[in-house]
Amino acid sequence: MQGKMKELGELVHLFVSAFLFHFAAYMIIPATTDITMEALCPGQDACSLAIYLTGFQQAATGFGAIIVTPLVGNLSDKYGRKTLLMLPTTITVLPLAILAYNQTREFIYAYYAVKMVAGMFADGCMQCLSLAYVADRVCERRRASAFAMLLGVSTAGFVCGTLLARLLPVSSTFQVATVAAMATATYVRLFLEESNPCLARDDEEINKPLCSTSSSSSSDGESLPRLTVLRKRPSLSEMINLLTSSSTLSRAAVIVFFHSLGENGLHTALLYYLKARFHFSKDQFADLLLIIGIVGTFSQLTLMPFLAPKIDEEKLLTVGLLASCAHVFLYSIAWSYWVPYLAASFVMLSIFVNSCIRSIVSKKVGSTEQGMAQGCITGVSSCASVICPLIFTPLTAWFLSDNAPFNFKGFSIMCAGFATLTALVASVTILTGELTAYEGSTPADEEQNSGPILFSPRNRDDEIK
Repeated sequence: MQGKMKELGELVHLFVSAFLFHFAAYMIIPATTDITMEALCPGQDACSLAIYLTGFQQAATGFGAIIVTPLVGNLSDKYGRKTLLMLPTTITVLPLAILAYNQTREFIYAYYAVKMVAGMFADGCMQCLSLAYVADRVCERRRASAFAMLLGVSTAGFVCGTLLARLLPVSSTFQVATVAAMATATYVRLFLEESNPCLARDDEEINKPLCSTSSSSSSDGESLPRLTVLRKRPSLSEMINLLTSSSTLSRAAVIVFFHSLGENGLHTALLYYLKARFHFSKDQFADLLLIIGIVGTFSQLTLMPFLAPKIDEEKLLTVGLLASCAHVFLYSIAWSYWVPYLAASFVMLSIFVNSCIRSIVSKKVGSTEQGMAQGCITGVSSCASVICPLIFTPLTAWFLSDNAPFNFKGFSIMCAGFATLTALVASVTILTGELTAYEGSTPADEEQNSGPILFSPRNRDDEIK
């Protein structure tokens, strides 16, 4: 208990930084849809131009994040987490400042252009680096709970930002968000302690040299070298080799891709769908997001830490994906204005997905590979973010227009649900594989496989030889 409290005490400044970052980032979401449609299509409930502009920004940001996030994560393994965390916290200020100054048509275009570039460095990198920071500070058996607490604090920032947006006028919302973003960068610079990955507290590894040429077996039964090398830049082949170094990591990448595809498809269509279907305004958007945030915060800060020590992450992952499928499909067939609020309640369980998958990946790599591993998973998610607008943006615009082939405004959201369903099927294979490996293992095998694998893809073949 004392060790757990000490670890959490070391994460307080990171939690504050994450709260402020998401407070600023999510405060503007309810208002952005309204001001974008008002500037581009005044007086209309459906606007194809706004949908395509948002989709293009998401695709371009995701494409850049595929390259940037693994690189930043890998650099943090070498230069420290705090140094690299200054990048996303600082660059987030720029697009917010544009809308804080003005919300006319020209400034809307400028916002999306700057947001497209800033998002490449901010959206995925903040999560990747924060998770790697937690992995440095928290021992393996408590990592799932710590990840859940980090994501819960982030969701709390989302709740508070959305609640304040509900109370503030649109013009003031962007000004307050800009000040909060500047406060985040200042707080990280002044108070957050540097985290050196070489000081990570893996219980099984703490007394072992980090650079060793002895081989080790993963829980998937594969022989991988226990070797750590400081690399300048991860190549594409290294990232692919890392994700394919074990069947669990490969399946995790598949789950992340399809779950992100479904989630991004939902987010691409949802607000425009609700505005066209039920004439939602900024206040209704804020109410819906508040329900999602409050339920998610409660789940991450109380339910997940309670369940994680008692139930395997693989089982919680499957439960979360099952709830996520129900969450998305219920939105798509909403028959009354209150149904989206009911669908939002499924976030209580669907929010398990992110922390569970990150914990599973974290346990498969060593202390000096955390940044690269989390960056690769975020890169996979960003790949889905690139593909998503290419599919769901035209699909959403088509079925919300008067030229739809049939009257089903939620069709694009239902397609997103099928992507999430694919992730659910893949999660069952992870659960089945883990149960099979456990049943076929001996106590000696479990002891041998208990530690993480420090893996350098570039030197794998040479080391095995």
